[in-house]
Amino acid sequence: MIEVDWARLKAHELRKLANENAVVILPIASIEQHGPHLPVMTDTRLGQEIALRAAQKAYSRRAVVVAPVVWSGLSEHHMPFGGTLTLSHDTFRRVLRDLIDAITRQGFKDILISNSHGGNIIAMQQILDELTPISEATLVATTYVMEAGEDLSKHLEDQPGVMHAGEGETSMMLVCEPELVDTSNLDKIASPETEGDFLSVGRSSYRWRPFVHMTENGLAGNPVRSNAIKGEKMIEAGARAIAELILDPKTWAPAKDLRLPGTGGVPF
Repeated sequence: MIEVDWARLKAHELRKLANENAVVILPIASIEQHGPHLPVMTDTRLGQEIALRAAQKAYSRRAVVVAPVVWSGLSEHHMPFGGTLTLSHDTFRRVLRDLIDAITRQGFKDILISNSHGGNIIAMQQILDELTPISEATLVATTYVMEAGEDLSKHLEDQPGVMHAGEGETSMMLVCEPELVDTSNLDKIASPETEGDFLSVGRSSYRWRPFVHMTENGLAGNPVRSNAIKGEKMIEAGARAIAELILDPKTWAPAKDLRLPGTGGVPF
């Protein structure tokens, strides 16, 4: 199997990959509470697994290397449950900016920020809005559960999509770290049903709330039907979606400039 893990490669091997115009996947995640049955590494471990599998799937058509996971994300909403490490928005932005700059200085031109934590999504997009106009690299941001969509969620029985520490994440962790999953009372820890998104108010408005606003034990959803067979299918769906994104020429195509020579008689 081809080595795609940045941390396991030697410097000259990485220089060669840069010369070959390899894509760099920069996974971003979190260390945060995941209910009474999953380890706090859940988002980080799943993001790493999916990124590595995606790189292997794409490699025969385009070289890919996976940078170490940025495990420190935006998890203020989970702090009341304990076990959580979080960054400020300013620090998170600076960390990603510096890492993207370092990767670009190595000669890599295409960088995929691959996210596995919901709390990072808005900030991740804002950071790319800020950096893309000044970066020498093409920057793309994705969240695997959203990119895979129905191909991943169709394997769930008790929830419409991947929820925090619910059926989906528990099933996938039963593949990646089964010894760290406490399955002793999954039938007793399901989160009570809540109406709508806990961050929504009104018809289409946003209101920040800590996670304690929607769950009594840090879990969202019902993990009782979780199993490794289901988890393997979901991990593969996520990895496939990321590989397809990498291999799609449109992903890395330069921005168009559709301007006319000028308007109102004044050139641009």
